[in-house]
Amino acid sequence: MKVLFPRLISALLLLVALPVNAYQAMQGPTQLLLWDKNAAFNGYTLFAAHGRTYLIDMQGNLIHTWNLGTNPKLQPDGHIVDAGKDDPSGFGGFVELDWDGNTVWQYNEPRKDYAPHHDFVRIFNKKLNAYTTMYIANKTITNAQALAVGADPKNGPYDGAQIDAIVEVDMSGTVVWEWWFLDHMTQDDNASWANYVGAGKTVAAAPGRLDVNLAGRPLRKDWLHCNSMDYNAELDQVVINAVGGEFYVVDHGGTFVTGDPAASIAAAASAKGDFLYRFGDPAVYKQGDPPSVTENWNNVSAGHKQIGGAHDVHWIRPGLPGAGRFLIFDNAQYMFERTWQSYGVEIDGFLGANKAVADHYVNPPEAGYTTLQPDKDTHKPQKFQSNQITWRWGTLSPSGMSGHIGGSVQRLANGNTLICADTEGHFVEITADGKLAWEYISPVIKGAPAVAVMQDALPMTNSVFRAYRFAPDDPAFAGRALVPQGTIAATTDAGTPTEVDAGSTTDVSVVDAVSGADGTDAAAPTACECPKSGCQAARTGGSTSLVALFAGLAALLARRRFRVQRGEAK
Repeated sequence: MKVLFPRLISALLLLVALPVNAYQAMQGPTQLLLWDKNAAFNGYTLFAAHGRTYLIDMQGNLIHTWNLGTNPKLQPDGHIVDAGKDDPSGFGGFVELDWDGNTVWQYNEPRKDYAPHHDFVRIFNKKLNAYTTMYIANKTITNAQALAVGADPKNGPYDGAQIDAIVEVDMSGTVVWEWWFLDHMTQDDNASWANYVGAGKTVAAAPGRLDVNLAGRPLRKDWLHCNSMDYNAELDQVVINAVGGEFYVVDHGGTFVTGDPAASIAAAASAKGDFLYRFGDPAVYKQGDPPSVTENWNNVSAGHKQIGGAHDVHWIRPGLPGAGRFLIFDNAQYMFERTWQSYGVEIDGFLGANKAVADHYVNPPEAGYTTLQPDKDTHKPQKFQSNQITWRWGTLSPSGMSGHIGGSVQRLANGNTLICADTEGHFVEITADGKLAWEYISPVIKGAPAVAVMQDALPMTNSVFRAYRFAPDDPAFAGRALVPQGTIAATTDAGTPTEVDAGSTTDVSVVDAVSGADGTDAAAPTACECPKSGCQAARTGGSTSLVALFAGLAALLARRRFRVQRGEAK
C-alpha cells in the first residue's frame, strides 16, 4: 500500500493534465464507451468472439453466454444456430443449442467435395411447411468440369478449383435444393468453347451470368470467396455476396420443386437460376469502368466499382425503415482509395434512371451515377456512386471505424443502424442523421482473459465477426430472466461474476454518466454533435471531472492487472 499510494496520486495528477481518452490512441478502455439513452435503440446485443457467444445489455453487462460462437443466429425460441467450428473460413457443419446450452440439432456436411464456410441462414420453407437451413459451400471441381463450362485451357489445369454453391437441407439433413455458380457461366473469349455468349457479343449481353474467365482471376481454390447470404421470405429469393466486389440475387421460389430435390437442383441449374440482380462491379461484365491508375502513378480511380471485400449482405426486414432494400458492410478493400475506411451501405435495386422506382430489379448501370467529391482533408479521390445507393455512412475521420475482414450492419426499429467492424471488435450505433448513439469495444481477446484496457495489438486480437441488437420484447427472451451479471471483463470465462480489484472494469464512469448506479436515468450526457465514431466531447469529458479521473485510474489499474496476469509486471 505504501508503494501503491504514491502511484495513485501520480496517476491522478497525470489525469488532471491529460484527457482520459484521446481520439486516436495506442491503448484505451474496452466495453461501453458511450450510451445516449435518448437516441439509442434499447435492447440486447448478441455477438460471438473466439468460440463463445455473448448477450449483453446496453450498459455492457453480461446477460447470457453459450459455449459456441462463430456466427451465431438467435432463433425466436431462444436457441442459437452456429457453425460447429470456430472458424468462419471453414467448418464441417452446424450446431443448434437451446438457451441452456444443450445440443438440440446437429448437421455435418457428408460430401467430401463440399466445404461449408462463412454464412448460413435458418428459414421457414413455405412449400415444405417446415424449417430448413441454407448455407454457402465451396464445391471442388475437376479440370474437365472447368473446360466444360468455357474456362480458358491455357490457364488450367483446374483440378482442385472450388466454386461456391448455396445448399438447403431440411431438419433431417436431406438436401432439398441447391444452386451453383458453375451452372451460370458465360464467356466471350472463344466461340468454340462452352457458354459462348454469341457472335459479335461480349459478356455485357449476359448480365445474368458470370464470366468464367474473369480478367486476372482464373478458376482456383475458393475462387469467389463468398462470405454472406440471406433469404427474403416475401420474394422467395436468396442473395449471396462475393468478396471481390459483387453480390447476386437468385430465385428460390421459381426453382424449388416440392418433394423432388433432383428436380429442384435441375431447375436451379437452368436459366431460371440465372442472376435476377447483381450489384457492385459492372466492369466484370463489361458495363462499367474498372479501377485504374494514372499514368504517373500518383492517383487511383475505383472506376464504377461500388464495394470491395464487403460482408453481411441482407435485406432490411419488413416493418423497418428501408424495408426491402439491401444493407451491406463495405469493408472497402480493393477500392484503391488513398485513404481507406469502411462504410455501411444501403442499396435499392428497384431504382432506375433519375431514381425512378421500377416494379422489377434494375441493372445498376442503367440507374446511373453521381460524382462525389470527398473533403480535401481526407485525401480521397473523386469517385462515382451508384444512384441505387440510398444511404452510405462512414466516420468523418477515415481512422474512426475500419475493418478489413468481416463486419456487419443492422437496421434498427427506430431508424438507427448498428455497425460492427470485425478486426477491432468495434460496435457503433448510428442515428438516421449520422450521430453516435452507442459505442462498445469487445474486451474478449484470443487466448487470454477479457481485458478492460486494450493495448496496442494486431488486428483480430479482439475480433467480432458480427453483432446484432434484439429488442427486449423479442420472442427469444419470452419468459426468461435477463439478469445483469457484471461486465465481461469483470467475470470469469464461464460468465459468472467473481471478485475483482478496483481496476478490472472501465464501465463505471461511462454507465454513471448516463444512468444511476441502479440503472435508473440520470443526467443526459453532453450532446455529441460530430457524427464520427469516438466523438471527443462524449468520450472524454472535462479534465476536472471526478468521474473521468476515476475512469482513467480504473483503466490504468486494469492495464497493470492484465500485465501481471501475463507475467510482464509484478
